[in-house]
Parts: sequence; structure tokens; C-alpha cells
Amino acid sequence: MEKLTINGAMIAYEDQGEGDVLVLLHGFCGSSAYWEHVMPLLSKQYRVIAPDLRGHGLSDAPLGAYTIEQMADDVAGLLKDLAVDRYTLLGHSMGGYVTLSLAQRYAGRLNGFGLIHSTAYPDSEEAKEKRLQAVSVIGTEGITPFVDGLVPGLFAPANAASHETALDRVKEIGYKTPPQGASGAALAMRERIDRRDVLSATTLPVLLVAGEDDRLIPIDRTFTTEGSNVTKAVIKGAGHMSMYEAPEQLAVVINDFLRQIHEVKE
Repeated sequence: MEKLTINGAMIAYEDQGEGDVLVLLHGFCGSSAYWEHVMPLLSKQYRVIAPDLRGHGLSDAPLGAYTIEQMADDVAGLLKDLAVDRYTLLGHSMGGYVTLSLAQRYAGRLNGFGLIHSTAYPDSEEAKEKRLQAVSVIGTEGITPFVDGLVPGLFAPANAASHETALDRVKEIGYKTPPQGASGAALAMRERIDRRDVLSATTLPVLLVAGEDDRLIPIDRTFTTEGSNVTKAVIKGAGHMSMYEAPEQLAVVINDFLRQIHEVKE
């Protein structure tokens, strides 16, 4: 991995392939490693950049609460330092919240954007309370018990048993999340705003990907807008982690979306 200092924090990132740039943002308690099965499939045709978001992976994890805007500015700053002027941006779960912030404030840099198992809705009051509970568990018990409780629910019920190796891999990635980073990111998600208007107002190509059996973000929470510029895809049999549950299928969906963008540009 490579690293650059952005906005006072060291941000680590993977950078593979050549061509038009695709940026992939991971979810909570993940890292760029979440894309380890998808990046090789996409980097055959594109330059794929996958950062470790602030507080995750090998990136710095400052103490205190983060904001989604701060995490988005890290990504924008990283790409600016890499002299990437235009790119397509896709975010998984928490990475989708960061994607929407970028799409709202840096739309001129985007060829298109999308959400993978994510939503433009803000946290409900119940979800906000769960964020505080997560911070409490991480603070009192540590990151390992928290990740052990989190990860099984990310997979479709049928896959939690049949994809044991993948489930263990996602836990392994999660264990490496600095506790203060997980807490800071949980508080960032808790305070994020409703960005459904970003999806409904944009004229950019939009990709919305939902898991058929996602227990965290059901299909209707992802598919919140319509339009000729909106592509919707349901990953059959997947939960919240299609990059592990069905990586080839996810890569095909992303490739098709990128091909559409390329055709529009021409």
C-alpha cells in the first residue's frame, strides 16, 4: 500500500491498473482489503483506487468524533494529490455516505457515482442510539468482541454458514480497525444528514446496488430515486457483503455501469 498525508492525516490506499479512474470506498470497520476480490477483476480495464478511510486500515485514526464531510474531504484531497481530475466513485455502506457527501460538494470531478449496500437516508433515532451503544462496547470491551458481534449480520443468513472463510476474513480485517477510529466513524455516521436530494437532483450516472438478503440496508432503503440516469441492480442471494458473497456478480454490475459511462462520454 501507498500513503499520503491529507488534511493532517496519513491516508493509505491501493492503486491498481490503468485507464479511467474508479474509486472504491469501503464500509465501517473495513478497509481497502474489502475490495480484494473485486479490484483484480476491474483493474484489467480501469485504474482502481481504494483508500483506507480515516480511522480504518492503515490510515491514521485521530481521537475524537469524525464527520462524513471530513472523510469525504480526505478522499477528495487524496485524489487531487494523485493528480486525478475525473473519476467514478462507488461506496459500500459507510463508504456510500462518504460518496454522497463528495457527490454533493465535488460533483464537477465525477463521471458518475453509486451506492453499494448503502442508503441516502440519515440514521433513525433507534439507529443513532445503536451508534452510541457501539461506541460504548468498543470503549469497554475492545474492537474484537465488537467485530465478532457485527460481522455475522453482514452476510445473508444462508451465507453466514456457507461462507465461513469469507466471514473469518471480514472479521480479520475488522480486528485491525483502531478502536478510536471505529468510534470516531460511528459518531460520524450518527450525525450524517439526509442526502436523498443528492440522488434525486443529480444528472450524473448513478448506480444503486442492493443485496437481495441484506439485513442492514434493505432494498427499498437503497432504491430511493428513479430516473433515466439511474441504474439499479439486486445481487441475488447476497446480504450486505456482495464483494465477498458474490464478487464476480458485483464486478459485472460495476463493469456494465462503467461501460455505460464510457459510451455516454464518447
